Amino acid sequence: MEQHCVRRGSRRRRVFGRAAGRWRVVVRVLLGVALVVVLVLGLVWVFQRRLIYLPDAGPVPAAASVLPGGEDVRLRTADGLELGAWYVRPRDREPSATVLVAGGNGGNRAGRAPLAAKLAEAGLAVLLLDYRGYGGNPGDPSEAGLALDVRAAHRFLVGERQVRPERLLYFGESLGCAVVTELATAYPPAGLLLRSPFTDLAAVGAEVYPYLPVRLLLRDRFPVEEQVARVRVPTAVVLGGADSIVPPSQSRAVAAAASARLVEIPGAGHNDPVLLDGPELIEAVRALVPR
Repeated sequence: MEQHCVRRGSRRRRVFGRAAGRWRVVVRVLLGVALVVVLVLGLVWVFQRRLIYLPDAGPVPAAASVLPGGEDVRLRTADGLELGAWYVRPRDREPSATVLVAGGNGGNRAGRAPLAAKLAEAGLAVLLLDYRGYGGNPGDPSEAGLALDVRAAHRFLVGERQVRPERLLYFGESLGCAVVTELATAYPPAGLLLRSPFTDLAAVGAEVYPYLPVRLLLRDRFPVEEQVARVRVPTAVVLGGADSIVPPSQSRAVAAAASARLVEIPGAGHNDPVLLDGPELIEAVRALVPR
């Protein structure tokens, strides 16, 4: 009997030992997974702006070599940066209005030259802004930095070029929609054109990175829908019906918040030429020019 009890106790110890071993393996695996998750989230936190801002940082050609009558200008930000930009006026006539163009998160002002040329042909003066870190400009982009950059552009137009606010339009492309909308809350323009706006950066980020807690991680917010609801100026929203980067539903939500005129181009993707400088886009800008 005593030997039987000893054998039974020994079996129990072996069973418990195997179970404990399995639990130790499970705990190690869970700790390893948790460590990997923390590491990935930490890397995303540190390097997230490299995922958001995709500048072409190389030098750009002289404005006049790309835009007939184009002028290279310098903008001075409140934190001491000097930014390159392009300014162009319509040929042989006074501009009916001036358009401050804030681009999206990629490229530089050279890629927006066709837009500036079409707007100038339509009788508008244009300032193509490049943010810090874009187009050979110094600095690193961030939400706060871009707000300083667009204010430098505004000061240049209103101060140095004597553009009256009632003859000044803001044009935002994708990320640039957030930049000019924030500016409009402080310095209302005569009109606001938003091309492919998102509701806020976290919402569009969640579409691109659905497996990450984007809203918890983001340092730059760009709350377009929230801010545009406070702007009381004529506004137009232009979007592509087949936009795979900014969901059309988000652009429609921004239009609703702004009580804006909505121009939807069926079948157009985010970077299709019709949304870069197409006739519907140019006409939407012209329709905002005060009579």
